[in-house]
Amino acid sequence: MPAFHPAEIHSLFRSAFNAGDAGSLSALYELNALLVIGGKNVIGRENIRQAFESLIAQRGRMTLETRRVVESPEGLAVLHGSWTVRHPLGIENGVATQGVSTEVVRKQADGIWLFVIDNPYSSE
Repeated sequence: MPAFHPAEIHSLFRSAFNAGDAGSLSALYELNALLVIGGKNVIGRENIRQAFESLIAQRGRMTLETRRVVESPEGLAVLHGSWTVRHPLGIENGVATQGVSTEVVRKQADGIWLFVIDNPYSSE
């Protein structure tokens, strides 16, 4: 199910992450989107999918709350979210990772919103 409103992309992201579905996660990004992960820029949907494969292999469970959406009439929006990933015992000692994210999403010609820029650790 696609995001027809900017904030819906967070729900889709959380569901795909918790399902361990790297393909569905990367489908939420434009072809040349940028994801900041591990302090590095990952560019392009296929590279983003590969980056998510290693993350979801840790079998964490994500909660994600949309804190703010700022939408322009030109079909761009900035989202801010707070998220937590709880790792199972034995992986990172069962601790949680958390952050505040900032994302830019763009409305496509078909009305679906996709990530253009995703920075999950924007508060750092």
